[in-house]
Amino acid sequence: MHIDGIPNRTSRPTYLLRESYREGRKVRKRTLANLSALSDEQIESIRAILAGHRLHPVDDLWQTLRSRPHGHVQAVRVAMQRLGFESLIASRPSGERDAVCAMVAARILSPHTKLATTRGWHTTTLPEEYGVGDTDETDLYAAMDWLLERQGQIQKKLAARHLSEGALALYDLSSSYFEGCCCPLAKIGYSRDGKRNTLQVNYGLLTTRSGCPVAISVYEGNTADANTLLPQVSQLREDFGFARLVLVGDRGMISHKVIDELRALDGFAWITALKSAQIRSLVQGGALQPGLFDERNLFEFSHPDFPGERLMACRNRDLGRLRAHKREALLAATGKELEKIRARVKNGALAGRDTIGVRVGKIVNQYKVGKHFALRIEDAHFEFHRLEKQIDAEAALDGLYVIRTSVPAQQMDSAEAVRGYKALAEVERAFRSMKSIDLHIRPIHHHLESRVRAHIFVCMLAYYVEWHMREAWRELLFSDEDLKRKAHRDPVAAAGRSGAALEKVTRRTLKDGSPVHSFRTLLHELSTIVRNTCETRIGQRSGSTFPMTTLANPVQQRALQLLQSITV
Repeated sequence: MHIDGIPNRTSRPTYLLRESYREGRKVRKRTLANLSALSDEQIESIRAILAGHRLHPVDDLWQTLRSRPHGHVQAVRVAMQRLGFESLIASRPSGERDAVCAMVAARILSPHTKLATTRGWHTTTLPEEYGVGDTDETDLYAAMDWLLERQGQIQKKLAARHLSEGALALYDLSSSYFEGCCCPLAKIGYSRDGKRNTLQVNYGLLTTRSGCPVAISVYEGNTADANTLLPQVSQLREDFGFARLVLVGDRGMISHKVIDELRALDGFAWITALKSAQIRSLVQGGALQPGLFDERNLFEFSHPDFPGERLMACRNRDLGRLRAHKREALLAATGKELEKIRARVKNGALAGRDTIGVRVGKIVNQYKVGKHFALRIEDAHFEFHRLEKQIDAEAALDGLYVIRTSVPAQQMDSAEAVRGYKALAEVERAFRSMKSIDLHIRPIHHHLESRVRAHIFVCMLAYYVEWHMREAWRELLFSDEDLKRKAHRDPVAAAGRSGAALEKVTRRTLKDGSPVHSFRTLLHELSTIVRNTCETRIGQRSGSTFPMTTLANPVQQRALQLLQSITV
């Protein structure tokens, strides 16, 4: 007996149970029953029985003992393999190397304290993939100490991979706050986290022009920006062995003192920007005239105050309008509050020079535009008015900035120098990812100076892996894929997305209809690939276990496939 499926135009086929018999030399078929009313599963079961197979309920064959998310772990693992991450950390296998790789992966997947990491990573396949099933937080601390001893060698390898002679290197400084007060690095300084009078640590990140991290250095929380640059230069020359590089830093990083020392170093050039006071001085001296921007937004000039340097004056009109609008809003808000104080003084509700001064000081400090107001405070009188000439003088500089560099014109034209300075946005992007979006470097809970340094280095290594994953996944993320356009766009105008990127943002779907992801949501999508631990329930091997991983959907397949494009 057998089952025949007979096509039925656009409807479901007709399924007939038949038997074959011989009539003379001919083989004929006899229909025994119409099975079309049965489901496809039932029909397949009957076919299996007719073929002589023994059928058992699925639950009688095996049972699932455990399910753990696996796809996101697999993605990070593939990226690290493509980067040769293990050999980057150490050439020989060791328990410490496995623990460091596991810490870096855990920082990308679910950043927590070291104790929470070891307690939580068993809910995924991470311990199995990295061979750290028996590792606890004490082992992680020992691995951090081991890693810190190797930081110099690792950063030297990264520099050899991603920097070359004469290349552009970006450097900037950031800070993160502490939980506790015992670490020698913990000092009160300028907080980039907006937490005033909070103990913090500073760290400087060195990257390639595209933002790939190369090295990170840790300093006390009250260290000035400019004091951290020359150690980076020394590291690039002596440790990494570079004779020629172009350093890019912001106006607070590359100061006059630093420039004087850089001039003495043959082969090391720099790109930075003038401070607002310096720009105002050039305008007042007639060397920089706003009227020159009527038909262009960029021109190059020189000035005796900056010998041996090229100055590129830029004017972004959109930025100018934004600053003018913001200043006017702050001036209006300040004037409104000061008018309230004047009314109270006039009707006698507020008196005394000191009392009035305290109230006025709060308003002025709140909106930060007190320099544009003339104030007269007496015991029973208060007057104020705007300094219109001063406001107009500042407005004339709206959207105006000046790039300064020691790079010769034959090596880099004006537009490229401006683009080089604006590339510092890549370092800011790295800080955002490390501090809040993905890796959560803060708050820092370690008390020992060595552990703080190692923790920040682990976060940098995690961003190194994440950066390459983001680059490989550009087509699946909201990222702009048109990198050539980015390299040749107007250096002064505000950065804009390509048409394809804007379409992704607007539609929130790709061309195949699948959703556009952020880095975090794509990892979450991959985590739905699950590795099951199953136990057999029949036969001689009853009680033995075996793994079974769920199949990847098209989006997951594409994401894992794109990671294969990572190269070093």
